Amino acid sequence: MEFDFTTLSASQRYKLLVSTIVPRPIAWVVSLDAAGKLNAAPFSFFNAFSQDPPVVCIGIGGRHPGDVKDTGNNIRVTGEFVVNLVSFVNAEQMNITAIEFGPEVDELAEAGLTPIPSIRVKPPRIAESPVSMECERLMTIELGNERALVLGKILLMHIRDDAVIDAAKCYIDTPKLDLIGRMHGRGFYTRTRDQFEMPRIPVADWQPRNTD
Repeated sequence: MEFDFTTLSASQRYKLLVSTIVPRPIAWVVSLDAAGKLNAAPFSFFNAFSQDPPVVCIGIGGRHPGDVKDTGNNIRVTGEFVVNLVSFVNAEQMNITAIEFGPEVDELAEAGLTPIPSIRVKPPRIAESPVSMECERLMTIELGNERALVLGKILLMHIRDDAVIDAAKCYIDTPKLDLIGRMHGRGFYTRTRDQFEMPRIPVADWQPRNTD
């Protein structure tokens, strides 16, 4: 079955994308507005795209044309934000912060989460998150009336102590983080503990297939 994206509506394209590009990591973003009002919201159009410079990218949609939600507007104004990752034990709290509250509502308070000071940026990080990345905005790319890409440079990363195997070598016990990812539909997620190992093959070890 072929789906011609040039003829589909934005809603139809969204359904196809989120049903097939899975699992998607979740950026649990904390930001502040110009007056210092806190906002927290999760985004699953998110990933890391570079280590030098260390860059993350978040796709932020809006509720109507010209709107990129409180998170997008806050980052535009202040240039700072914190990306927190979501573990299984935080899943329900993350889901509460996804509620479309008004800008006057403190999502972290509603979810019973603990903001703690960051080191390099003004927005706080989430104490309950196993990984937090303090970021500054590199650029915002406008994709349309209701969508923007925010590229952020990671200034500092916090990782829960018990998940650090060797700090000097940057060895992390990834399974212990028990992170979750977004799946299909409006409410499906997955845990990252179902794994298999498949080492990369050095070219010197590759035995060409016999085509005779």
